[in-house]
Amino acid sequence: MNIIDELSWRGLINQQSDEEGLRDLVDSKDISLYCGMDPTGDSMHIGHLLPFMTLERFGKFGHHPYIVIGGATGSIGDPSGKKAERPMQTMDQVNHNVDALSAQANKIFSGFTMVNNYDWTEPIGILDFLRDYGKLFNVNTMLNKEIISSRLEVGISFTEFTYQILQSLDFLTLYRKHNVQLQVGGGDQWGNLTAGLDLIHKAEGQEAKVYALTIPLLLKSDGTKFGKTAGGAVWLDPKKTSPYEFYQFWFNQDDKDVVNLLKKFTFLTKDQIEDLAESVKTAPEKRLAQRTLAEEVTKFVHGEEALKTAEKITEVLFSGEIQELTTEEVAEAFHGVPSAEISADPINLVDLLIATNVDKSKRQAREDIQNGAIRINGEKLTDTTMEIAPKDSFDGKYIVIRRGKKKYFLATVK
Repeated sequence: MNIIDELSWRGLINQQSDEEGLRDLVDSKDISLYCGMDPTGDSMHIGHLLPFMTLERFGKFGHHPYIVIGGATGSIGDPSGKKAERPMQTMDQVNHNVDALSAQANKIFSGFTMVNNYDWTEPIGILDFLRDYGKLFNVNTMLNKEIISSRLEVGISFTEFTYQILQSLDFLTLYRKHNVQLQVGGGDQWGNLTAGLDLIHKAEGQEAKVYALTIPLLLKSDGTKFGKTAGGAVWLDPKKTSPYEFYQFWFNQDDKDVVNLLKKFTFLTKDQIEDLAESVKTAPEKRLAQRTLAEEVTKFVHGEEALKTAEKITEVLFSGEIQELTTEEVAEAFHGVPSAEISADPINLVDLLIATNVDKSKRQAREDIQNGAIRINGEKLTDTTMEIAPKDSFDGKYIVIRRGKKKYFLATVK
C-alpha cells in the first residue's frame, strides 16, 4: 500500500499542496520529510503525537523523517490559534525546553534525525535576513493567510508576524542541505507550510519538488476537541501524567471514538483494527478495543515495563487488593486523588478520616465506619476505636483510604 493510501485510510490527511505530485514522488523514491516542534514547554502532550507518529509511519515505508526543534522559532512565538501574544520566554527557558523535548522525542520515536533551527537562524544578521528573505515575502499575501488574518482585530506584533518567515526558512534550509521535500504539520499550520513552499519556489525555482501535508484537528464524536481531561492536558512526561493515568485515559474512550483512535494512534494493521471494530459492535461490554488502544499507545510512549505496571495497578484497583501494590505503584496509582499530610504517629481511624477530608464530621465518620463504607489499604474496618499506624503500610509513606466503591483518598506521611 502507498503511504498516502495508508494515511488516507487512517484519516490522517487534512490538506495536501499537490496530492498527485506527492503520490508520484513517494512511489518513485524514498524521500526526506520533516515536522517542527517549538519548545513552549518541557514536555510534549498527546496533541504532539499525531504529526510525529505520522512521520514514523513514513519511516516504516522507508522514508527519512527529520524533527526540527524550534530553538529559534520557539523564542519568538507562533501566532497560530492564539488570540493574544504568547508570553516571551527567556533563552534559558527555551534552551531548557529544547534539551527536555529532544531527550523525550529521542526516547519515544525511532529512525529520526533531529535538528535545531537555532543553529542556522542565529548566525543570520538582521540586514541579511531582510535582504535575503524578507524581500521574498509579500506583506499582502502574509496578511491574507488565516494564521495572520485571525489576529488582525486584536493586533499582532512584528515579532510574531515574522514567525512565518522563520518557519519558511526552516523548510528552505532543510531542502538545500538534506533534500527534504515534504513538511507535515497540524491543520492550523497550513499558512506557514504553504509560505515555505512559496519561499523555496522563489529561491530555488518553480521546478523544485516540495510539498505540504497537514493532519486534521482531532475531534471526539460529540464535536469537542480530543486530548483534554478535567485536569488539563495529557502529557507524555510520566512525572506530569503517570503511565497509569495515561493508560486510563485511553482505556476510558467512548465506543463511538475508539476505532478512529485505533487507526490514528496505533500501528495495528487494517485487519486487526477491523476485528476490534467488530468487537465493539458484538461485545462492547468487554472493551477489548479500548484495552488494546490503551496497551498500544502506553507501550509506544512509555515502554513495556510501564505498561505492565499500569495494567497491574488497574487490576489491583478493580479487585480492591491495594496491599499488592508497591510504594512506588501507590504513588503512581493515586497521583491526583484528594490527599492530605499526616504525621507518622498512630492515629484513631475517625480522626484519620477527618484529617484527610474523607468526612466532614466525626459523626459522619463513625457512621461510615460502622456501615462498612471505609477501607484502609484495601481492608474493611468497622471499629471506630481502631488505631492506624502509618509506619505499617507502604514503607511508612502512605495510607490509602477508600470511601464507598470508588472514592479514594491518600494520606501522605510527613
